[in-house]
Amino acid sequence: MSNWAAIDLGTNSFHMVVAAVSDDGSFEVLTSEKDMVRLGEGSPGDIAELSEAAMARGIAALGRFRVIAQTFDAAVVAVATSAVREARNGREFVRRARTEAGVDVQVIAGVEEARLIHLGVLQALPVYDQQVLVVDIGGGSTELVIGRAGRELAARSLKIGHLRLTNRFFPDGRITETALHECRLFVRSFLAPTANEMQPLGFDVAIGSSGTATELGHLIRLRSRGATVAAGVDTVIDAIGLDQVLAELTLWRTAEERAMQVEGLAAKRSDVIVGGALLLSEIFRSFGIERMITSPYALRIGLLVDQSKGTAAGAARLSDLRRNSLLEMVSSFEEDPAAVEHAAALAMQLFDQTQSLHGYQAEERELIEAAALLRNVGAFVSHSGHHRHSYYIVRNSDRLLGYTDREIEIIAQVARYHRRSGPKSSHPQFDELIEPDKTRIRWLSGLLRIAVGLDRTGVGAVESVSSTVEPELIHIAVHAAHAADTEVEVHSANQRSGVLAGMAERAVVIS
Repeated sequence: MSNWAAIDLGTNSFHMVVAAVSDDGSFEVLTSEKDMVRLGEGSPGDIAELSEAAMARGIAALGRFRVIAQTFDAAVVAVATSAVREARNGREFVRRARTEAGVDVQVIAGVEEARLIHLGVLQALPVYDQQVLVVDIGGGSTELVIGRAGRELAARSLKIGHLRLTNRFFPDGRITETALHECRLFVRSFLAPTANEMQPLGFDVAIGSSGTATELGHLIRLRSRGATVAAGVDTVIDAIGLDQVLAELTLWRTAEERAMQVEGLAAKRSDVIVGGALLLSEIFRSFGIERMITSPYALRIGLLVDQSKGTAAGAARLSDLRRNSLLEMVSSFEEDPAAVEHAAALAMQLFDQTQSLHGYQAEERELIEAAALLRNVGAFVSHSGHHRHSYYIVRNSDRLLGYTDREIEIIAQVARYHRRSGPKSSHPQFDELIEPDKTRIRWLSGLLRIAVGLDRTGVGAVESVSSTVEPELIHIAVHAAHAADTEVEVHSANQRSGVLAGMAERAVVIS
């Protein structure tokens, strides 16, 4: 039994749950905290930059959360979502969270957020054997998952949320008929491609897992069943009730009026509730939902469950999830996966044989393998400059499940630098990274470049390598497959050795 504190840094609010976790993955919630930080406040449309005031509120909230976690002797795991993920200064916020609040924050990709939300919902509701549509409306993004038996059949993260819509169409919570009409059209057009893609999968039950869904469910329940009925997992949002509540909310033009006149509405949500209700209404229409139940569990519980699986079985589950999604992506872009697998195997041999120099462990080994397998996906766009296309495809893919946003960035950059120019500060995406990750990318891309060179002809001429690390030299001995001619491979690998030589501060000779 151990205590964990799971923190979810949302665009609108920060949440923490502290729980006692058993070895079998079961848990008992000890306490929970919430702070309406409004991290993405004041950014019209896309969240371009976090304001100094918003970052200060976020750092202060994290500091308070850390103190509470310490009173329970709880290990802290914290994840950030769309606001930090998209902001130009998101990495600065992560740095400040670590140095000023003492909390290490992992920025997770949108599809990973969707997976964790689905995992959290399954802990609250008896729907494991049913096909579920999970809808989580956040401040900056909306996650949609169709899943069954704990497996995601489709997961999408959309850059649309109640705070983002409020900033764009209803500044300060003030609404007009024109703004309502324009917002509805915008949401409808935004949802259409995803609904067309996911709806054919079908679902048995729809679940709303966000604060928006909980608040709307509370308002509907209050009007249909009275104040004596307590909130719970059986709270239902029906299409008619949602339309009625939305009509009531839009009678009042300002957030202040809604806070005073709409019975049961939380004052802190009075400015963003119209955007959230309108978005949920359009999701109902797009997916043909008549009835939705709400879940008290979402991302932070999913995160807690993921951490609770720190046993060998749990770690294997997450590793399998990552590997399966990686291989599925490779098979989607590569007609002959074996063509990239051989260079990946050579890259991992080089990684293992030079570990005394770089000092990296299993995490980086997994990242170099992923980059090696995905390095050519950009050829799907164009063979010319395909390494640059590979970066954008990997970076923006929603297929890599179980990876953090940072891990996906490293994989994408190592794939990008497998050929042509090595990492440079003049490359914006590389220059934005923190120094430890720049170093990782230089080392991993340096090893991958040689591995790719050693498979230059694509016929597997080099079966394996043996590396010897000396004070002024790394010697990589090439072992040919069945007496194959490796002249081209050796020449190509030597041509590509400069990045590794620079990182190792010694000559690299391949023969």
